[in-house]
Amino acid sequence: MATPIVRRSNDQSSSSQSNQPGKPKALPLSTRRVAAWATEMTLLVISGLIPFSLGAYLNTRTDLNRVPLNPVLIVTEREIARPLALPVSYGTRNVAWPTNFLWAVAILGPLTLSGWQLLLLAKTGSTLPKRWFGVRVVNCQGKPPGLGAVLLREGVGRWTLSLSVAYMLWRNSPTFPNLGVFTFLSGLIMLLEARGLPLRQRRAIHDIIAGTYTIDANQPFTPSQLKNQKQTQWTEAADEDAAIASVVITPSETTQPPAHPWEWLRRNPSITLLAIALLSMAGVLATLVGTQIYIQTQQNRRVLEQRNSQQFLALVKQLSPNSGVSNEERRSAILAMGTLNDPQATKYLVELLAKETDPSQLETIQQALTNIGLSAIPDLKRMNQSLAEDLESTSNPSPERELRQKRLQSNQQTINKIVAVNSAKVNDLDLSRTQLFQNGTADSPIFNLALDKVDLSGINFKGANLSFASLRGSSFRGVGEDGRWDTFDDWIADLSAAQFKQADLRETNLSRVLMVRTDFSRANLKGANLTNARLVSANLSSVQLMGADVRGAVLENASLTGADLSEAIFNDADLYAARLGRVIAIGTQLPFANLSKTDWQAADLSGANLQRADLSNANLSATRLTNTNLRSANLTGVNFRNADLSLADLRGANLTEADFQGAILFPAKQDPTDQFVQTPSTGSQSAVVKGVDFSQAKNLDTKQLAYICTQGGIHPRCP
Repeated sequence: MATPIVRRSNDQSSSSQSNQPGKPKALPLSTRRVAAWATEMTLLVISGLIPFSLGAYLNTRTDLNRVPLNPVLIVTEREIARPLALPVSYGTRNVAWPTNFLWAVAILGPLTLSGWQLLLLAKTGSTLPKRWFGVRVVNCQGKPPGLGAVLLREGVGRWTLSLSVAYMLWRNSPTFPNLGVFTFLSGLIMLLEARGLPLRQRRAIHDIIAGTYTIDANQPFTPSQLKNQKQTQWTEAADEDAAIASVVITPSETTQPPAHPWEWLRRNPSITLLAIALLSMAGVLATLVGTQIYIQTQQNRRVLEQRNSQQFLALVKQLSPNSGVSNEERRSAILAMGTLNDPQATKYLVELLAKETDPSQLETIQQALTNIGLSAIPDLKRMNQSLAEDLESTSNPSPERELRQKRLQSNQQTINKIVAVNSAKVNDLDLSRTQLFQNGTADSPIFNLALDKVDLSGINFKGANLSFASLRGSSFRGVGEDGRWDTFDDWIADLSAAQFKQADLRETNLSRVLMVRTDFSRANLKGANLTNARLVSANLSSVQLMGADVRGAVLENASLTGADLSEAIFNDADLYAARLGRVIAIGTQLPFANLSKTDWQAADLSGANLQRADLSNANLSATRLTNTNLRSANLTGVNFRNADLSLADLRGANLTEADFQGAILFPAKQDPTDQFVQTPSTGSQSAVVKGVDFSQAKNLDTKQLAYICTQGGIHPRCP
């Protein structure tokens, strides 16, 4: 019998050497290995975080030209948002021109750095952080692992395995979609995996998968020691803070390691042949059963289609004009056709609906199509567009035009009924470019959609006409399949380029809905939820937005001329270059909003909150800003000509190049009937401009300067 050979582990050897008198105590190899990995991850995060943060900051600058977001960034953003259940993001948006470059660097930087680290690891066995901490990765011959082993070690063993476990735990936990929990789980699992298993010299899983070894680069390590390291077995463990000792018992230096599975199969050919035979038999049996099921399914489908076709032909014959059947029999045939679940039956009913003139028969056809449900919508949509084109071709009043109006009305009513009945299943419904409104006279429409308190989330209304529609309390956004709000799979309607003129949208949920170039002129959006909605270039002229929640919404280049925004909440909203002339914004909340280059001419902003808002280069001429909060606002280049700033709070505001020609700074006698113009609660009118720097303001007259100086303002001409 071979005499057992007793060795100390590498960790213990390193520890004992480092504890010799006169030598500094070195950290354990496992600690240095984790520290090197943490340093590598920190460098990767920094390489992406710095350019991303700088790009985000520059994107807030309004003096930089804005360009469309890079398509590569759009695709990357969506691919990241989908698995992480982040809120839907709209790719088609404008950003500052340096932001495109910096955000691209934020993607390419970590990729380039990680590629360089992998190449160093493959060729030399170390990265820079590993060299700093005296750690090296080798294969079983003691040489650098090579690119293939490194990709297997890092890509599969370290990242894919750890992130997959963390993702599954997070995705099926009550904390989903909290991204912070996923980040914590990912870091924890990767840290535990990097420390290694308690067996096999604390060898990490990624090293086991790739066949590599993490060794002390400061100690000599030969291939024979690596082979013996495979056969080590832990016999006892000390406390976590103490050094780990182990005893390696090796029967002899010539003992062979356990055979590879492929070698075991070669040594047992009979078992191998039996396993192959069993697998082959199972495969053949599964193929035969699957083929039989497929053949039977196809046969049943053909029989059903043949039966439906025969029934369809019989019903068509019964519904022909010269069939001689009674009205009751005709109604029964129409209802029967609605139960066939056959595409040709649906198409026939849609065409029959456009030809029928008998009101009772029309109602029956609509009922049959309603029974068919959402599958009838595509045919109804095509007929709707055809009838709308026919109606537009006959502009002059005539019997023919009246007939076409009635045909279109029947089609619209049917769509209305189907959507109302199946509102819980319309998340993928396509009603784009559908005509869902008819105007008979100026105030009396022939047809307008009526879907109050209906779930319309996920419907595609792009380019549709829903003018005068009644949609009060309806929702254009749903929670999606995961049942949680603000995740990537939320059902969100597309209302881009649609028409909602004079529509009733009170208390509707339009959060995050896409409404680019949508026409809401004279619509009622009182109390609506428009948080994070995208209303770029939308027409909101004369709209009623009293009490609406518009936080975080994007209204770049939108038109809100004559709108009523009283008590609405626009915190952090982006209204860059929006047109807001003659709006009523009494008590409106606009803190931190982007109002750069907006036009507020002749608007009423009494009592509005514009604290820290960006109003650079905005036009506020002839506006009423009585008792308005403009504290710390960016008023660079603002046009205040003939504006009423009495009792407005300008403390901390930037007034560089602001034009005050004809502006009213000191309060006139208060009108008792004005509920919103009140003396500030501080009890001192001087607090309005106290400490405010008017040095670079333009066109200040002697009266304005006198008021500024006497009330504590700052100007070079003040005594």
